[in-house]
Amino acid sequence: MSSAAAPRTPRSLQTRLLTTVLTLVLVAWGIAAALAWHETDEEVSDLLDAHLAQTAALLRLQPLDELDESRLNEAPELDKHQPRVVFQLWHEDQLLARSASAPQEPLTQRRKRGFADSQVDGKAWRVFVTQGRESDVRIVVGELQSVRREIVQASLTSILKPMAWALPLLALGIWWAVRGSVQPLGRLGHAVAARQPQSLAPLSPEGVPPEVLPLVTALNELFERMARLLATEQQFTADAAHELRTPIAGIRMQAQVAQGATNTQERATALQATVQGCDRATRLVEQLLQLARLDAEATPDSGSSAPLADVARQVAADLQATAERRQQRIVLREPMAPGVHIPLPEPLARVLLRNLLDNALRYSPEGAEVQLQINELGDGHAQLSVEDSGPGLTPEEQARLGERFFRVLGTGQSGSGLGWSIIQRIARLHHLQVGTDTSPGLGGLRVTVRWKP
Repeated sequence: MSSAAAPRTPRSLQTRLLTTVLTLVLVAWGIAAALAWHETDEEVSDLLDAHLAQTAALLRLQPLDELDESRLNEAPELDKHQPRVVFQLWHEDQLLARSASAPQEPLTQRRKRGFADSQVDGKAWRVFVTQGRESDVRIVVGELQSVRREIVQASLTSILKPMAWALPLLALGIWWAVRGSVQPLGRLGHAVAARQPQSLAPLSPEGVPPEVLPLVTALNELFERMARLLATEQQFTADAAHELRTPIAGIRMQAQVAQGATNTQERATALQATVQGCDRATRLVEQLLQLARLDAEATPDSGSSAPLADVARQVAADLQATAERRQQRIVLREPMAPGVHIPLPEPLARVLLRNLLDNALRYSPEGAEVQLQINELGDGHAQLSVEDSGPGLTPEEQARLGERFFRVLGTGQSGSGLGWSIIQRIARLHHLQVGTDTSPGLGGLRVTVRWKP
């Protein structure tokens, strides 16, 4: 069984930049060289063709009556470069005169005026043909193609040679520029790597280029969020430990009472109180776990939604037995807007509704009524309202709702104050608007949750 291939280590940013820029420079240099070759070849060819035509024009001005038609006339060589251009004078298919280095065979069979390419004795020629003063005289001026190529190569070399020498200097300059450009990233990496794990102090933006500044700003915002989260977790741990100490101490005390009970009734009462203490501790732990999960949720699923009326009926049915024990009633006021969906996953919608109804039942007296209603508002929003006939809350107490472990004193009910923290945390994560006021119909507290479906 072959082992899994190790992931390939990505190349550094500096290496990628150097490779990319140098490759682009080499490609651009190659394209420039090809264009220079093409342009130089055309320009030199046109210049040499013009030179051939000019030479033919000068020969056309020369009088031919001074030439000896009984023999072949040869022009003397006056310069070492003269053999590069040759000419032939033909009179009625008879070679009358030529350059010393010109062949005796016709350079071309062309009769009409113009340029032509030809092969003579295995050599390639570029020739220009024109008529002399007399119509039966033909002037042919030619140049070896190899000589023309040498001229093109010499011209191109004079252009490309400085460019070739400049390439290493350009590569060195690019390396220096890229290395200097990525140095701030390297310094930032070293600064982050050198930090202690517990250090959440912001990074200094001094000397940071504008392109790197968004990264430093994002890191500082991350450190700030982590610091807030760490402080919240530390406070939460301390508060949770304090809250758990009370029910655990009560359970221990009731267990000790049951151990020392002298009769069956006393023992049964102590055991019943122990069970109730365990129930309170269990609920507290469940709420702590719910709140911890919500605190850890950074990116809620915004695409999920739940049919609110169905969820409300299920939660109301679950809490019906709890309400009946205290002769309380849960009323679902019609219409329940069956088509309304709340932008929450269904499990989270049940958590929200359960905490709303449980708080209303818990802090309302025996025989109280709790009403739940779902409305579609005219501004395109939907609203869930939970009202009770309890004593209600003062504006100051309403303002403190949602503080962890805050409880309204004097209610005579056990609780941890975490239910409202869970409600408000869900609302913040999923952009729900939660409000409280006095119920106009029942006189107790009214909680409204508003959102846009």
